[in-house]
Amino acid sequence: MPVSAPDPVLGRPTLARTLLDCCSALAATPGKLLRPRQADPEFLAALTIAELPTATATVRLRALRQAGGDVPMTIAAEGVRTLRTAPIWYGCFLVEHPTARFLVDPALCGDVRRSVLPGQPVPLRQLVEPHGAVAGLAEVLSAQGVSVDQIDFTVATHLHWDHVSGLLELPAPVELRVPAVEYDWATAGEHAPYGVVRAPLSGRTVAPVELDGPPVLTFTASHDLFGDGSVLLVALPGHTPGSLGVLLAVDDGTRVLLAGDAVWNTLQVTMIREKAPMPGKLFDADRDEAFRTIQRLHALPPGIEVIAGHDAAAAAARA
Repeated sequence: MPVSAPDPVLGRPTLARTLLDCCSALAATPGKLLRPRQADPEFLAALTIAELPTATATVRLRALRQAGGDVPMTIAAEGVRTLRTAPIWYGCFLVEHPTARFLVDPALCGDVRRSVLPGQPVPLRQLVEPHGAVAGLAEVLSAQGVSVDQIDFTVATHLHWDHVSGLLELPAPVELRVPAVEYDWATAGEHAPYGVVRAPLSGRTVAPVELDGPPVLTFTASHDLFGDGSVLLVALPGHTPGSLGVLLAVDDGTRVLLAGDAVWNTLQVTMIREKAPMPGKLFDADRDEAFRTIQRLHALPPGIEVIAGHDAAAAAARA
């Protein structure tokens, strides 16, 4: 059964502040449609490919879809001049290691519209709300033959509401592993940052993880979760201060990087494009750092499968 949550409206940014910030983001968007930010050739040239540790174990990976929607391509990536929309995906990833079963981004609870989304101010709630029915975390796990009591822990790529709301359906002792800088950013201050709703974090056991390991591929820091190279947490800062990627050695012989919302769509990686100012300026904590992370993703060597946070096609390949 879902764990009861505190009032999600507490800590919500004020309407006046939100409207002002939305207007600023909207005003910046047309110019970026015509003249998108360009990659930094010096930064790209200076990137080096650090050694990828040999994995002595592998994991099973399953993407579990919980809801869908669509987004204009002009929002997903700057400078894309089309009227087409792209399907978007809300969901979580079930990872089974020989010694543990865990979730990456326990995304949605079944009653997310009642218990979580009111924590997003108008008009942002209308902008981010999933379309149609939402399958709760317990429901999609049950369809895989897994109960919430069989989850050992969770890892969050970042703490925006659509990546952690499913915590409300997990027993309170199931710990959330996330960098301390990310947790402090999300929970400090009178008002939560845009995209954060504090209700799913309330009462949750949190185990801080530090990216205390060496550079991996194009990323500056890492953490080997099991010490066997099968699950590496890597630094993807910018979208939020403690955003991380989860680099998996999958049992089919592939390497998969769950990139969270460092990028929303794979198109951003191939074209080296940041999110459009509306809503990127609202949800990216540090736009400059976020763009450097996109360039690091673009410079990855062949053979790394990147799954962007809301790319329906990329996630479907692992469903």
